Amino acid sequence: MTFSLGIVGAGQFSGQFARLFLAHPGVSDVYVTDLLPERAERLAAAEGLAGTFPTYEAMLESRTVDAVAIFTQRWTHGPLVLQGLDAGKHVYSAVPMAITTREIAEIIDAVRATGLTYMMGETSQYNPATVHARNRVAEGAFGRLFYAEGDYVHDMDLGFYEAYRYSGGEGWKATASYPPLLYPTHSVGGVLGAWRTHAVSVSALGVVDERGDGVFDRSVSRFDNDVSNATALFEVAGGGSFRTNEFRRVGYPSHIRESRFRFFGTEASMEQLATVALWQDKNGVEDISELLEPKPATSPDDPSLQHVAPELRAAFTSGSAPVHDRARLPRAFDEMHNGHEGSHHFLVDDFVTAVNSGTLPSVNAWVAARYTLPGIIAHESARQGGARLEIPDFGAAPQM
Repeated sequence: MTFSLGIVGAGQFSGQFARLFLAHPGVSDVYVTDLLPERAERLAAAEGLAGTFPTYEAMLESRTVDAVAIFTQRWTHGPLVLQGLDAGKHVYSAVPMAITTREIAEIIDAVRATGLTYMMGETSQYNPATVHARNRVAEGAFGRLFYAEGDYVHDMDLGFYEAYRYSGGEGWKATASYPPLLYPTHSVGGVLGAWRTHAVSVSALGVVDERGDGVFDRSVSRFDNDVSNATALFEVAGGGSFRTNEFRRVGYPSHIRESRFRFFGTEASMEQLATVALWQDKNGVEDISELLEPKPATSPDDPSLQHVAPELRAAFTSGSAPVHDRARLPRAFDEMHNGHEGSHHFLVDDFVTAVNSGTLPSVNAWVAARYTLPGIIAHESARQGGARLEIPDFGAAPQM
């Protein structure tokens, strides 16, 4: 059984995913559309795609496309997802799910009403640290988890200026000010992807940017945002807490590792830094760095990455880590590019398998809401000076 897919947005990441979707035996044809038609044409030619569509609307009207994969600007995802579901298409969406509680509620309602597959492509679901912690939680090795930390620490100077110029055009500074806590899923999802709970309240604080270069300037920002670094403390259901950091001005080598995690339980703990990871219990310390380290699958000098800033190329080139179980993946992926610490192969396979089998993907609409909503509410908490706010919950995914 196969289905056809339409890629929405021909930017820096979509080409990498278009290649994987096309190689998957569960996908027949792959098409693409972009607001800049020449980008869509270049991607279609470079990857041997089935063709292009002049607009997203034309793609949705076509009977030749069964599903869409959205790789557009992060604040556009919610409305585009709803359009796709309303048109009867299965939807894969890059992160975040949406930027308002209302958009998230509408997506869940649409998935429930249509029975279509929705999946958010959260890379931290398959971050090696999250995978290992998830496995150890299942074994009971932590005892009772009571605290965790998830950081997404990526300085603007390390590739983000180039990325925003590429995607934002002349007005790039207005969108480069995107609020850190509205892009929470790498840090929140990495924690909750291992710890089977959800956030119920939050208190957050932001640091006003001082660079003075027009980025994170409220008079320029389309988001009325002047915060570049933010920290949030979440209470979780069942007792316990976790803390996340979303940093965009930070002296840290994010080109080595931009997401990192810590988990603390009554019997053991696990801590990850840029170049080392440790498992610790009451008897001692075990270095697990090698277990969590992806081996590069693609050279950073690969011609397909010439349009990507050198500091961002690691996100496109990483292979799998020893902790990853690749047995379920198509053999066609064995020699193909991967990215974001080995997550891309698993995300593509999750979506394709869910569509073709009629099952829920790992990061379905309900899970995506629990990964995204905490940041939306944390952003509001920071704007209120750290007020503790309750986080809405749409419940767990229904049994299928």
